[in-house]
Amino acid sequence: MDYDVLILGGGIIGCAAAYELSKYSLNIALIEKEYDIADDVSLVNAAIVYDGIETKDDAMANLELIGNRMFDDLSKKFNIPFKRNGSLLLIQNDDGSEITSIYKRAKKRGIENIKLIDGEEAKKIEPALNIDVKYALYSHNIGVVCPYDLALSYGEVAYDNGVNFKLEEEVLAIKKFRNGFQVNTNKNKFTCRLVINTTPVNTYFSDFPEEDKVLENRINLQYFIMDREVKPNFKNTLFILNNKRERIYAVPNAYGDTILALSTKNIMSTAKAKDRINSAAKILDEDFVNTHYRLPFYNEGMVIDDRYINEGYLRVAGKHYGQVTITPALADNICKSIVSILKCKPKKEFYDKRREYYKFRAMSNSERNSLISQDKRYGNVVCVCQKVTEGEIIDSIRRPLGARTIEGIKRRTGVLSGSCKGSLCYNKVAEILARETDKDLREIVIDSSGSNVFKGRIKEFDSI
Repeated sequence: MDYDVLILGGGIIGCAAAYELSKYSLNIALIEKEYDIADDVSLVNAAIVYDGIETKDDAMANLELIGNRMFDDLSKKFNIPFKRNGSLLLIQNDDGSEITSIYKRAKKRGIENIKLIDGEEAKKIEPALNIDVKYALYSHNIGVVCPYDLALSYGEVAYDNGVNFKLEEEVLAIKKFRNGFQVNTNKNKFTCRLVINTTPVNTYFSDFPEEDKVLENRINLQYFIMDREVKPNFKNTLFILNNKRERIYAVPNAYGDTILALSTKNIMSTAKAKDRINSAAKILDEDFVNTHYRLPFYNEGMVIDDRYINEGYLRVAGKHYGQVTITPALADNICKSIVSILKCKPKKEFYDKRREYYKFRAMSNSERNSLISQDKRYGNVVCVCQKVTEGEIIDSIRRPLGARTIEGIKRRTGVLSGSCKGSLCYNKVAEILARETDKDLREIVIDSSGSNVFKGRIKEFDSI
């Protein structure tokens, strides 16, 4: 066998499973069709670490609660920004019956550190709140995290503990034989004892009956990242259910930005989405909108399909807005199942820490000067808006599973996401990537094959 375990899909769940399994004496590989890992992580919903209050699904609530409790240890271990900023759940025109019902449901689920409060107390907890409500549900459990930092941490630590990452390889077919599987990609053929499928694809082979499909409940999401100068600055995460039964979010993220969002079943214009948010909360000032995105918002269940685990096949199915929250719990369950099947033992040596990295904009001046004295490239600010330096960009490329695309650098450093949208630094970032990867500028891509930044020169000269 080439490997004990093959993980299909390099999203956050695949990387987390690789991390948990790398604690054991197993030969593991992860196959990802894209240039980079963690391509499935979106920003707004994934930045919130839920606690199980908001969902009607008891199973998902349990996964959220378990995952939520694991974040303090994970953030400390990986040195990633995580803050329990608390949350307020608000429902317009509620006489108290609906919010009380949600509170009782949460208490029945065993969720602690929550309380029912009146509108006056809600405004004391969140001074920036400018809507009138009679009742609110406050939770101290809710947090915010940088989802990319978490996903990359899982991947990098797994890599440092021996997991073999096969990027730009697409799985084409899987063949079952007596003692395991043969996995065919566009580049190779691998054999393994067990397959973990974390991709949406469930038709790689026909040896097993068609797996049950989790019903997709996809709604529309529009979100606005606000400039840091925006007022008001929220301390807590707000969940507001408006009169249209749409959900409005105000999220102070892990790096100090404010994210405002609207999830709705209806497709609507950007202007109408802004009106919906402001009609409910009066919190969106167009003059301070930095970035606007439209994304699908998935509100379905996620399951570990282990019906064929004894034959060596396990699949994670479904999509959910709380994916980042439930990932630690899912990965732990996956790992326990695999360890039980393969009867493997923990490694004697396991390095459970992410390699050191620096966020120049989050450092004090004395820390910056100390870093620059060691490497002058950290004194060369490439992205003025986000205060990202050449040293950070180079490190993001040279790290384990380092960036090989413009988007990869952006996710790791925050470059190009400031108010100028890269107009002052895009070329510089592309030039650094080309230099560090020994490529021509015309070979540099934004995020995937064919998305070249430069198609060619306007004019070609032999000499000037």
